[in-house]
Amino acid sequence: MEAWFSEQIDQTFTTFGSSHTWMLSIYLVVSLVILLMHQTLKNSSVLHNIVRYSLLFLLIISEISYQTWTIMHGLWMEGSHLPLHLCGIASLLGVAALITYHPKLIKITFFIGILPAAIALITPDIPHGYEHFRFWKFFVHHMAISWTSLFLIISTKVTIKGKDLLETFFYLIIYSVFIFIFNIYFETNYLYLNGPPIAGTPLDWMGEGVMYYISLVLTALFVFSLMYFLYKLIKKTR
Repeated sequence: MEAWFSEQIDQTFTTFGSSHTWMLSIYLVVSLVILLMHQTLKNSSVLHNIVRYSLLFLLIISEISYQTWTIMHGLWMEGSHLPLHLCGIASLLGVAALITYHPKLIKITFFIGILPAAIALITPDIPHGYEHFRFWKFFVHHMAISWTSLFLIISTKVTIKGKDLLETFFYLIIYSVFIFIFNIYFETNYLYLNGPPIAGTPLDWMGEGVMYYISLVLTALFVFSLMYFLYKLIKKTR
């Protein structure tokens, strides 16, 4: 147990290894179940609340356990462990949305929670294998973020319009400016505004210098547009 919660790396993570593939399979299966059961989740208050509070528990316990781990190992302000990355913000907003069901929170989590978390699951920025706490925290947390965003939009009466896409994109730009200043002051790299992580991710393809920032903005706008298109497709299918 001590090694499981330690900082040391006894078993490194292998991208698309068996443990990674299993996690992706679980993510896809549960996502499909949520989509297929959208009507039941709307009509059955009992099932709806079971899923709601299960997701709420996963999000909260993931964040609390992770912050506990970083504090224990003196990593809290190292530069990547506070919930300031996009998925971290999606997690916090997801908790607030599950508690309040505020329409604006649901809309924002839809845009920043599903696809960004899914991309993180496909290209994880973690050094530890399945025998370590961080492996399970990373996958459970990111799956819960994506599932929460999906659950909230398909099991409520909230509707998304084009202006919601632009509004969320505007919020993201404002938040990015704040994080850019934060990164300079604390010498951190939240939102990966100072460059991509060490682990290979799609951010490696964004170029360098000014081109890197332009690519980030255009990619965010493309992802939001794709999410809006998928929402329209799901709504039409339903």
